[in-house]
Amino acid sequence: VLSPGDKSNIKAAWGKIGGQAPQYGAEALERMFLSFPTTKTYFPHFDMSHGSAQIQAHGKKVADALSTAVGHLDDLPTALSALSDLHAHKLRVDPANFKLLSHCILVTLACHHPGDFTPEIHASLDKFLANVSTVLTSKYR
Repeated sequence: VLSPGDKSNIKAAWGKIGGQAPQYGAEALERMFLSFPTTKTYFPHFDMSHGSAQIQAHGKKVADALSTAVGHLDDLPTALSALSDLHAHKLRVDPANFKLLSHCILVTLACHHPGDFTPEIHASLDKFLANVSTVLTSKYR
């Protein structure tokens, strides 16, 4: 459960990310594909080269979904319901991959915002991404 302090930290951190979110989403995906090569199996049609248009486009989708989630911290299941259905029923993404991507998102944010990435912000963002992952995998059951 996200505390009021967590929610405040998440909104503040996401506010600082601003228009960079799509680029950070793409960078996090690229990190995931390089660090955890098995995650590429869900994207056989992607050009995996650095900065590819497909990775950039999917990074924007990830960032947009997270922006939606930040705007609906009190009701993530409703806000992410369609994405949960998509990943569970159509794409059948291994639930473990959400944890891997979450890790890569945290690393990316820490690299770009080291002064703002305090232990408290890190903890709040980690809880947030874990909650998003839980929602996205909730319909697998």
